[in-house]
Amino acid sequence: MAQKRLSMRKIREILRLRYAQKLSHRKIGRAVGASAGTVGDCLGRAKAAGLTWPLDESLDDGRLEAMLYPAVAQSRVRAAPDYAYIYRELRRKHVTLMLLWQEYKAAHPGDGYQYTQFCEHYRRYEKRLDVTMRQTHRAGEKLFVDYSGDGIEYIDRETGEVRRAELFLAVLGASNYTYAAATATQQLGDWIGAHSRALEFFGGVPEVIVPDNAKTAVQKTCHYEPELNPTYREFAEH
Repeated sequence: MAQKRLSMRKIREILRLRYAQKLSHRKIGRAVGASAGTVGDCLGRAKAAGLTWPLDESLDDGRLEAMLYPAVAQSRVRAAPDYAYIYRELRRKHVTLMLLWQEYKAAHPGDGYQYTQFCEHYRRYEKRLDVTMRQTHRAGEKLFVDYSGDGIEYIDRETGEVRRAELFLAVLGASNYTYAAATATQQLGDWIGAHSRALEFFGGVPEVIVPDNAKTAVQKTCHYEPELNPTYREFAEH
């Protein structure tokens, strides 16, 4: 009987549990939700493919599948995106992964990755880049904004009571010139007001404001295409 083909995530976990933790096939099966026979089949394929533990960090899911299930992988060959080109293009103004995926998909309508896979493969490529590489920012290009995690405490002059305020920070990317201000809350009114005062402080408006997925700014979080709060979007357009 043919054994069930596992996801690449489960296969990686099986290899880890076997070679790093030295667990039996039965215990591994219980851990990943598979039969001992399926675990044995997976380990046999890994041995036949010459895989060793730990796996090479550059071994992505597509290559791993091709090594373990060559017949299946052959039927799922995908056109590899030009990751170096994507990386360069993302440095340009108004270019997003969505736009680059649409360009890629138009060139490879039948054998191209879907958007989520496209993004995941690019993120893996990005992680392999030199971690010491410095980001460069043009003067006036980006303003990074967020609230500090801890906030600040102050003493109410009227009551002597210790109160807590939120600390808003805005930093220009090129110069690290910083604006900081306390607000009563992180709610939308305080958030927009702090932005307005920061821009007055800097005496101008940058090309891009980067909110780093702050809860007040982002209505729907997404690693690739977050959805902004409508009021915040209107503020940016203004």
